[in-house]
Amino acid sequence: MKQKDTVDYFLKVVWQNVSNTYNQIASGFGITQAIGYVLINIEADGTAVSALAALLGVKATSLSRMLNNMEELGLIYRETSVGDKRSVKVFLTPFGIEKRKLARNVVVSFNEYLNEKLNQKEKEQLIATLEKVNQLTLAYSPSNDEQKNK
Repeated sequence: MKQKDTVDYFLKVVWQNVSNTYNQIASGFGITQAIGYVLINIEADGTAVSALAALLGVKATSLSRMLNNMEELGLIYRETSVGDKRSVKVFLTPFGIEKRKLARNVVVSFNEYLNEKLNQKEKEQLIATLEKVNQLTLAYSPSNDEQKNK
């Protein structure tokens, strides 16, 4: 099977292009696409580090470097829960709120652009297909595939 005949090839290429586009725009605001994504997902009453890690698909310990960087940039601050010293919540600073608005506007603008270029049927089919690929990915087990080939 050729690489360009695989679904995952196109998923990877498209996401890399979207991510690169977001990174180019975000760099003009002094942040990265990943930082913008974190900013957009921090709630007004704070968001647990574990919840942010789940959104990014990383372990909480892997998120630490990014959060340290964001803290140094003055975008966020962290507070440890009084009741549970292991639980840490992240909050936006006023500067973080400003950058969050910029990041959100970029996402809204890009999605408006896509909505102009894709008709409703194309968009619905794309989303339905991606949802199905996601479900299949979560259900996939190499052992299932190996059983069929025996």
